[in-house]
Amino acid sequence: QVQLVESGGGSVQAGGSLRLSCAASGGTFGNYAMGWFRQAPGKEREFVVHISRSGGTTLYADSVKGRFTISRDNAKNTVYLQMNSLRPEDTAVYYCAASRVITPIARDNDYWGQGTQVTVSS
Repeated sequence: QVQLVESGGGSVQAGGSLRLSCAASGGTFGNYAMGWFRQAPGKEREFVVHISRSGGTTLYADSVKGRFTISRDNAKNTVYLQMNSLRPEDTAVYYCAASRVITPIARDNDYWGQGTQVTVSS
């Protein structure tokens, strides 16, 4: 069983930056593709970005391309999400997820963190 714990959320003004971290335990981190999803109030959970097990392949939602960057450190069992040029529409709870393969589909992810709130004010 893989446990995922997110950190780094907070409140920023539009145009600001945040860096989210997701620490994994209880499994072999390098066996999992890792991703970030987000859910705003009253909306469905949506895909943000995913990264392959080696880190060599990434998949971004169009809405965050060029602004967000995912990376992973397999030695530290941690995946990161650097978020720049934040917009009010990025406000959501951000969830870390682990899956067997890189995928933008939420239900195909096997493990989830508890989420961390990101709030962007205009």
